[in-house]
Amino acid sequence: MLYDPTEHRIRSFVTRAGRLSTAQARALEELGPKFLIEYKKEPLDLARAFGRKAPVVLEIGFGMGDTTAHIARLMPEKDFLGVEVHTPGVGSLLKQIGEQDIANLRLIQHDVVEVLNNMIVDGSLDGVHVFFPDPWHKARHNKRRLIQPPFVKLLCQKLAPGGYLHCATDWEDYAIQMLEVLGNEPELQNTAEGYAPQPAYRPLTKFENRGLKLGHGVWDLVFTKK
Repeated sequence: MLYDPTEHRIRSFVTRAGRLSTAQARALEELGPKFLIEYKKEPLDLARAFGRKAPVVLEIGFGMGDTTAHIARLMPEKDFLGVEVHTPGVGSLLKQIGEQDIANLRLIQHDVVEVLNNMIVDGSLDGVHVFFPDPWHKARHNKRRLIQPPFVKLLCQKLAPGGYLHCATDWEDYAIQMLEVLGNEPELQNTAEGYAPQPAYRPLTKFENRGLKLGHGVWDLVFTKK
């Protein structure tokens, strides 16, 4: 399930069906045709997809979409393209788009590596967010972590000069790995001395708040493309 022989790489996620609520199913049916972009092996015209030309930020693995919806509302001058594989999460964010009248969000339900390789034009992204990716905390599973040198190089290829990559994790050993991988990418420059202060646009999730109260750490990393 994790290894895709057609792509010759280890998957960084496990596909879980999950339980789709009635409201999520309704959002998929009613709002999907407008806000959900079909995966195709052809370049995506971002200006056409959003109906305007504006800076575009890619949100990778948005989960249930609360953070993505918050940031999109906070920055109406930017467009946000969210990529997530799990249907309940896609339905949840579509529901929020409808309830909160968010116009600057589009979603793709597919593997982000294939989306980047086949749909995103080089140099077309102004930012990339990777918040709390699966830590694959067992040492033997570390190779499945998303933030690895080949993936970061692919992100750099899609970022415009001056574009940024913002990662966040609540697993310290993953934070250490992220800092090493990002720091070793010659196209990237750290905006801080080590870890960055939490940018104001990234809200605290309920799980993050719970972890902080228990004394757990959270690490943000913000790098820009040279």
